[in-house]
Amino acid sequence: MTKVINIKPARPARIAASIEVAPKQAIESADLPGLFPEGAWVYITEIGTDSSETLVKAAKRVRDLGYEPVPHFASRRLTTREALETRIRMMTEEAGVKNVLVIGGGLERQAGDFSSTMEVLETGFFDKYGVDRIGVAGHPEGSPDFTEEVALQALRLKKSYAERSDASMRIVTQFGFDAAKFIAWADGLKANGIDLPVHLGVAGPAKITTLIKYAAMCGVGNSIGFLKKNAMSLTALATSHSPETVVGPIEDHVLSGASTPIRQIHVFAFGGLKKTSEWLVERGSWQTGISADLSLSSLQN
Repeated sequence: MTKVINIKPARPARIAASIEVAPKQAIESADLPGLFPEGAWVYITEIGTDSSETLVKAAKRVRDLGYEPVPHFASRRLTTREALETRIRMMTEEAGVKNVLVIGGGLERQAGDFSSTMEVLETGFFDKYGVDRIGVAGHPEGSPDFTEEVALQALRLKKSYAERSDASMRIVTQFGFDAAKFIAWADGLKANGIDLPVHLGVAGPAKITTLIKYAAMCGVGNSIGFLKKNAMSLTALATSHSPETVVGPIEDHVLSGASTPIRQIHVFAFGGLKKTSEWLVERGSWQTGISADLSLSSLQN
């Protein structure tokens, strides 16, 4: 008698994901333990109102919970070289930080010695204290603060810095809702002399009104227009925006074997950490019970 063996089909590959939290969430949220896979990259925002001690405390709790803390360094919100070095030293020595995101922080917000991300990178402090992964900002929809050519030249400078640094560098973008535009922007970087890995920003599940509010706060004007233009069709499907309308096409492109610098998505949890985490687990970008390093997150850079 022939024995029948039932083999469950393998789950389709999924694009990996990181997530972003506020310092207060990182320190106080009772939901955070066990909410993300072990080793998940958890970015910690920096809007210029939290002390270095608070930001380090947030990164330490993220580390203690088994995740990988990725603190922001908003260049124009930093004060002095000495303060920058102190924060980096505290982050690395007290919270085990090896992975950071360095952003401009808004042209109108310069608070001290630094007017650009490159000035922060060129201090050499990240190399000095053993930070071996650095993210920098990308703007698929452009920025009201500078032209597209200025943005591309800034990325070329950062690519040149990556060649001189001990750290690996990636581009992490602001969130948006036009998947085709984001894909075209990422795939067009190589033609402009930029071959860094790209992590595309997306919004997690949330009400459309919430997304429009955050898009306005973050200055993502084209996203507001895209959302409003598609609001009727989106609300006809559900009361909340489904991230799959953005993530699905990006994921299909990455997994198709196309030559693309896109390595993963970076998720903004505007609808709440729990809701966003549940969505990432349900879709398979995050797998519970195993290290995130065993999933597609090994492609992060």
